[in-house]
Amino acid sequence: MQYVRTMSQSAKTQSRAATAASDVPESAAGSRAAAQRLKMRRELASAAMELFATKGYEATTVDEIAAAAGVARRTFFRHFRSKEEAIFPDHDDTLTRAEAVLDAAPAHEHPLDTVCRGIKEVMKMYAASPAVSVERYRLTREVPTLREREIASVARYERLFTRYLLAHFDEHDHHDGNDDPLLAEVAASAVVTAHNHVLRRWLRAGGQGDVETQLDHAFAIVRKTFGTGIGAGRTAGGDAPAPVAQARTEGEVLVAVARTDAPLDEVMRTIEEALRKK
Repeated sequence: MQYVRTMSQSAKTQSRAATAASDVPESAAGSRAAAQRLKMRRELASAAMELFATKGYEATTVDEIAAAAGVARRTFFRHFRSKEEAIFPDHDDTLTRAEAVLDAAPAHEHPLDTVCRGIKEVMKMYAASPAVSVERYRLTREVPTLREREIASVARYERLFTRYLLAHFDEHDHHDGNDDPLLAEVAASAVVTAHNHVLRRWLRAGGQGDVETQLDHAFAIVRKTFGTGIGAGRTAGGDAPAPVAQARTEGEVLVAVARTDAPLDEVMRTIEEALRKK
């Protein structure tokens, strides 16, 4: 499975336009409005969570959630379409941040590593409020409607990462049918599954533990399974740039050379491989 970072002329034009647009400072009023919107969404979500925990999900109404948050019913529906949506207030913003990670990925970075960094935005969202996240996890286990909403949210991340990986395939390396969509979807699903496995374990532990190390270990397994033969930063012509990290043994000494902007997990992987070969 090979990946390549390519960009069409049209895409380059759009990228330059997007970059130019991003150079324009966002208005102070727009920033305040976005902050106020997020604050209100979180207040509504907090009120909903408390009511779900005390009264039960089925017995709680939208009117009660709005009243607990000190707003009118119509204000609730300006932010959420239903009460089950209120329990996941940050997924839209998190999805946007994950997409921004993909868009800003350095050219030398392995596409799977980029996707792994993107999904870490989800863990950051949960880790920001461990107590709330643990309670949300309990509710989603008990209420089928909430579980369905959670599954729908997971599918959005998988679609985002599938599109990204598919855009980085080297079509010259696939001759036996159109397998690219399948390979991209399987790889994206593996990253999301690894993340969710660690997330659930962390939630079952009450939000305790070194989740960052656990995530890196899970992603290393995904990379080892799906990363064979993938060329990071490859060009359409097939020329690969110099590796971002190299390691070799000289007697009892290990010599490692890495670019200063090389991802730490890439450097560690290179060192581990060199030690195994010794």
